[in-house]
Amino acid sequence: MQIAFDIGGTFTDFALHDPADGRVAIWKVHTTPREPARALLDGLRARVAAGGLRPEAIDAALHATTIATNAILERKGARTALVTTAGFRDVLLIGRQKRYDTNNLHLDKPRPLVRRADTFEVTERVAPDGTVLKPLDEAEAEAVAARIAGGGYASVAVAFLHAYANPAHERRMAEILAARAPGVRISASSEVAPKWREYERTSTTVANAYVAPLVDGYLAELGRSLRELGIGAELSIMQSSGGLVSVELARAHPVRIVESGPAAGVLMCAEVGREEGCGHVMTFDMGGTTAKLGAIDDGVPATTPSFEVDAVNYRKGSGLPLSVTAIDLLEIGAGGGSIARTRMGLIAVGPDSAGAEPGPACYGRGGTEPTVTDANLVLGYLNPDFFNGGAQRLERAAAAEAIERAIARPLGLSLEQAAWGVHSVANASMERAMRIVSIERGRDPRRYALVAFGGAGPLHAGRLARALEIPRVVVPRGAGVGSALGLLTAERKVDLGITRVLRLDAGQSEALRATFAELEARLAAEARRMGGKGELAVRRSASMRYAGQGYELRVDLPSGPIGADYAATALRVFHDAYRREYGYNDPDAPVEATDWYAVATLPGTRAGAGFRLDGGAGSGDPVVGERLAFFPETGGMTPTRVVNRYALAPGQSVAGPALVEERESTTVVLPGDRVSVSAAGNLVIAIGDAR
Repeated sequence: MQIAFDIGGTFTDFALHDPADGRVAIWKVHTTPREPARALLDGLRARVAAGGLRPEAIDAALHATTIATNAILERKGARTALVTTAGFRDVLLIGRQKRYDTNNLHLDKPRPLVRRADTFEVTERVAPDGTVLKPLDEAEAEAVAARIAGGGYASVAVAFLHAYANPAHERRMAEILAARAPGVRISASSEVAPKWREYERTSTTVANAYVAPLVDGYLAELGRSLRELGIGAELSIMQSSGGLVSVELARAHPVRIVESGPAAGVLMCAEVGREEGCGHVMTFDMGGTTAKLGAIDDGVPATTPSFEVDAVNYRKGSGLPLSVTAIDLLEIGAGGGSIARTRMGLIAVGPDSAGAEPGPACYGRGGTEPTVTDANLVLGYLNPDFFNGGAQRLERAAAAEAIERAIARPLGLSLEQAAWGVHSVANASMERAMRIVSIERGRDPRRYALVAFGGAGPLHAGRLARALEIPRVVVPRGAGVGSALGLLTAERKVDLGITRVLRLDAGQSEALRATFAELEARLAAEARRMGGKGELAVRRSASMRYAGQGYELRVDLPSGPIGADYAATALRVFHDAYRREYGYNDPDAPVEATDWYAVATLPGTRAGAGFRLDGGAGSGDPVVGERLAFFPETGGMTPTRVVNRYALAPGQSVAGPALVEERESTTVVLPGDRVSVSAAGNLVIAIGDAR
């Protein structure tokens, strides 16, 4: 059996897979933000006590966590030092010198994870081609190591100029630090992010060092607790890139698990897309704290070679850059727990969240500020007696009081108008983000299906689809625990990238063969650390550009043996990809390749392939009642059918307005839309088609 668990900002989700019959049991508990592992263990213990889990039967434990993300966002990582090349002490403060908001005179630049006072310089210099211009000054290195050893640091990042081309100085500095400060965790940029662009490489290495002691302690304690519970199976951790890795590799490179949970959810969407015959999918994950939006093209999740953490209003350059391959997601502060308030006579929602503690006002756990969940309850979309399958009762009076006090009275609105305003503002934020993910990145949303998951995603998906003219919304089985289910579809993977700047022409296949041989040898070494045996399935890609351009386009390259025509094929692939992306290309212009990537999938490692959740028995009338819900199309509060999802069978359909309830989420079907159940058991909403 496999157990998958995803710790989110508000809820911790579980999925238990029995390969004997393919069935999956799902449940969720409130997250405990101060001790994330406690909620996880409480949820497992409760399941064991109820007889629904035999610890000794578990042979794989799969985990997605936000511990690294939260440490960076909340600036609660380890005290970290940075050692860099003399003259480059201010690299994190200078950054790219770009203003992400040109007209803001009081712009806040990304706050580095390491203070200037904790940054140390050492004389050394390497050229971009790896030539040593100045040898490492070992006396300075020894002195810096001594200061770090006595400075109370838990971790240190080493990022020398052009170390990606020649890591010798970094390795020697790491040796000196290990000897002088044996208790300090060391991260070297040539190991963490061996790619060019010093600011991004340094930022990535510092982030790795900053979260490493915290992740070390968390994973060690989690492993001990699981063993005490009787679960002795190997623990695998989800990476930002969508592959599972061993605890050993996750601890070595914790910066790779920063977007752990959101990545797992996109994998689930890809699986749902295959079930429904949708190669092009927009993904919409709305939980209690944030909403995450992404895309799947031709069945493959879109990825990015780098991303930013803690960005402001989706603006590039406003966050901390991480040079790590990740599933390409846009994350915004619009979740069920996002707090609503008035600002200059207008309603504002988020980005701050009530989280799990104290939570929305309706949770009855001490929260007093109105949230999106409170608004959805007042609007009639949520059943107060069936939240989380009835495990928690929602207090409508508390939600109404919070909205009345903070929104309705200050703006002179009725309770329903104020709640609708909160709901609409949250939708507008997500619509803006979805336009960035789709239209601004060359995708026509009319050609895509929208897969909605997370506890709040199915509540808002219909409005989002209408705004972007997306014709179909798919709500998977178990949508409320989508990331946990995504873990079951994941494979164990290792991925690496290196910088080797090369002017490409058709006769350079041997240079490409040597570059990928180096990269794939490192991949094989990491795979062996994960217990991988046999032949690896390797996918290749490269970042390429026309000579003279400042940034690159990442393109997929053929796998398999590299023959004499490989370079010519790579050039053709780039020219074709450039035309698709920008509408033109220049086949006669010289081309440079800068970064090279390879991803290896370990054979036979997909944990839960073939799992299934019941789509519904289909016995009896699925319409179980009626309640008032707010729809402006019908003039306000409207008698609305309530549908039991578990009574819906494939082929059945219901016209909107309707509320389809299941234990972990509720799907709102708008007037004029129709929801049906597919052969795979997923809800499919035809937007604007109530026939």
